[in-house]
Amino acid sequence: MTSLTKRQQQILDFVRQNQQNVGISPTLQEIANRFGFRSTRAAACHLEALKHKGFIESEPGKARSLRVVSPLRTLRKRVVDIPLVGSIPAGFADERKQEAKGCVSVDIGTLGIKPSSRTFALEVRGDSMIGRHILDGDVVVVEHGQTPRNGDVVAALIDGESTLKTYVADKSKPYLRAENPRYPKLIPAGGLVIQGVMVALIRKRK
Repeated sequence: MTSLTKRQQQILDFVRQNQQNVGISPTLQEIANRFGFRSTRAAACHLEALKHKGFIESEPGKARSLRVVSPLRTLRKRVVDIPLVGSIPAGFADERKQEAKGCVSVDIGTLGIKPSSRTFALEVRGDSMIGRHILDGDVVVVEHGQTPRNGDVVAALIDGESTLKTYVADKSKPYLRAENPRYPKLIPAGGLVIQGVMVALIRKRK
């Protein structure tokens, strides 16, 4: 969970205690008086920070509507399930079909991503991307429909076979590059379809 400053924690405790002891939330003026702020603006700034971090809520335009949010509720807001649609070779491309394998739960705050309906996950098989610190058994989070930029790691279909590689926007013809000298670059003879751009990497603990 996102950490609080010492003052933010004190204000959060004060709001919680006021609700428990008095039955209502403190006003901005009461918070300012309690902590010696010269104006209510300072109190408002601290409350906005607590709202942004997910520790309190309030109803716009309604006085004394502050509510302390349960830590478990805050955690649930940060954790989302992303479909794990199968595995992808990080070696030589192959014709493996993607199979549904359930979901992977991720903390979007830690990963720094905003999943959409087009976000999915794939389990990595192989060692061709070790130069990008992508290892066998890792899970990559991929965004479908995103236009790849030069150097992006992509899940792709090259001549009908799936693979995970670095996208290289060559002037003559885009191709896929492995990040392991043991593997050749993949130049499409026919079609190159980008299934998605990698936006996050999850390493499974062993």
